[in-house]
Amino acid sequence: MQDFLDFLSASPSSYHAAHEVARRLRAAGFSEQSETERFDAAPGGRYTIRDGAIIAWYIPEGFDPETSAFRIVGSHTDSPGLKLKPGETFTTAGWQQASMEVYGGPVLATWLDRELKLAGRVVDADGTVRLVETEAILRVPSLAIHLYRQDEMALDRQKHLQPVYAAETEAQSLHSVLGEQMVTHDLITVDAQAPRIFGLNKDFIAAGRLDNLSSLYPSVTALVQAVEEGDGDDILMCAAFDHEEVGSGSASGACGPFLEDVLLRLCSAAGLDLDGRMQIFRRSFCVSADAAHSVHPNYVDKHDPVTQPLINRGPVIKTNARQRYATDAVTSHRFLTACAMAEVPAQMFVSNNDVPCGSTIGPLTATRLGIPTVDVGIPLLSMHSAREMCGVYDMEWMEQALVSFFTL
Repeated sequence: MQDFLDFLSASPSSYHAAHEVARRLRAAGFSEQSETERFDAAPGGRYTIRDGAIIAWYIPEGFDPETSAFRIVGSHTDSPGLKLKPGETFTTAGWQQASMEVYGGPVLATWLDRELKLAGRVVDADGTVRLVETEAILRVPSLAIHLYRQDEMALDRQKHLQPVYAAETEAQSLHSVLGEQMVTHDLITVDAQAPRIFGLNKDFIAAGRLDNLSSLYPSVTALVQAVEEGDGDDILMCAAFDHEEVGSGSASGACGPFLEDVLLRLCSAAGLDLDGRMQIFRRSFCVSADAAHSVHPNYVDKHDPVTQPLINRGPVIKTNARQRYATDAVTSHRFLTACAMAEVPAQMFVSNNDVPCGSTIGPLTATRLGIPTVDVGIPLLSMHSAREMCGVYDMEWMEQALVSFFTL
């Protein structure tokens, strides 16, 4: 698990996560494929980065355009948090503050009273794009309990979530840590506390961004392991999108054309016409990997009374009658088969009828491409908190299940 903790620390933003995946893939023998250059279908491993998203694939020696398929594991690189606004800073009552916009659906109270970093990318005056990660420079202070009544506890997203970083007498621009040459930026807050393993049996992990780096990490390690072990004829692929937490509607999100672009260009490089492309799509399969909910011991009534996934009991297959997840009986069976082949336990999740559930990239890619898809993930507590919780054994089992999916 230390390698996973290292991965978390190296991936404080979606942009960092994409580049950390690329670094690991290069170490495993993959090479970068520029989207501005012609794709080819030669055997080997390649990847391409688009902003905060990355798609990697491996074409085996035995690939046959007439019979092979794509085996895809999809995930996402972004997480909820507070995003730095273009205005950047302002002063209130002697405090220097950073101007923040809420990104996605964070549990707002968990961002209070934490030392926060800024991480992401900046663009300098000459057009240079740089990845940046600051030290712990921000804090959103809570109001002392003596100064409010219980009915005043609700957080105002505009007024109460603006962190302080200096007193006015020490005021300095954030440019001093981000670079004076910076002109524009995509920066989000990150909990400065390091990930750690904890619990009586040392079988829990506490960290930020487990949704959804707990899916991205095993999908990448499983791809590398499957390449080392495999001798199949299908193209193995990991697709990690950005902006899932805000609806996926971007050039690098699952609603955008990124995955379809890569798939179509690989099909074209393999000499497939339109009908051939449709055939290989129908032979293909996608695992949408995104964090699942563990039953919460203090809020059991929020869960279905029968299906109650638990941390360290195995990956979770997620189903929803309203198609918030893409799972059906056929796709569920295929993932259960992969788990059985790997001797990995599996659990089911369905939401309480009175409690809405979230969604994933699964229905989006299934709708856009028509590729059969199953939604899975490891169970978490405190999802969308600044610091979430998962299980050590679930991380190991998820990787084994995905290796089995790639090689089955």
